[in-house]
Amino acid sequence: MTTSTFTPVAKGMRAALIIGGLIAVAFGIAVLVWPGKTAVVVTGVIAVWAIIAGLIYIGMSFASTSQSTGSRVGHGLLGLLYVVAGIYAFASLQQSAAFLGIFVTVLIGVMWIFEGFTALFSLEEASSKGLTIFFAIISVLAGISLVSTPLWGAGFLWWLAGIALLVLGILNVVRGFSIKA
Repeated sequence: MTTSTFTPVAKGMRAALIIGGLIAVAFGIAVLVWPGKTAVVVTGVIAVWAIIAGLIYIGMSFASTSQSTGSRVGHGLLGLLYVVAGIYAFASLQQSAAFLGIFVTVLIGVMWIFEGFTALFSLEEASSKGLTIFFAIISVLAGISLVSTPLWGAGFLWWLAGIALLVLGILNVVRGFSIKA
C-alpha cells in the first residue's frame, strides 16, 4: 500500500476550496436577497477594521522608539484618523454604506475612463488596433455611465458582485469535491 505525499496538501486544498466556496455562496445569496443589509454589514466590518488599524497605528507611535519624531507623530495622527472614521461609520452605518457604494462606483467609473484613454494612447503598440479601439470605446462609455449615474451604478455593481460570488462559490465547491484527497 503506497501513500502519496500530496494527500495532506490535496486535503487542504479540497477543504479550502469547499469552505471558501460555501462562504462565497452565502455572501452572494446575502447580497442578492438582502442587498442593503449586507452593504451595512460590510460597512460595519470595514469600520471595525479601521478602528483596529487605527489603534495599532497609535500603539506604534508610542512603542516605536527607533522611528523619527515625524514618523511617530504621523503614525499617531493616521491612527487617530482611522479611529475617528471607524467610529463615524458605526454612528451612521446606513449613510456610510451608501457613501461607500457611491464612492467606489465613481472611482471605478473614473478608472474605466482612464483605462479607455490609456488604451487609445497605446494604440501604436497594439497588435489588434480594431480590438483596442473597441475596448477603449466600451471602457470610456462604461466609465461615463458609472460616473453620471453613480446610484444606479452602485446597485448594478453590487448585484453583479452578488451573482459572481454565488456562481464562483458554487464552482469552487464543485472543484473542491472533485479533488481526490
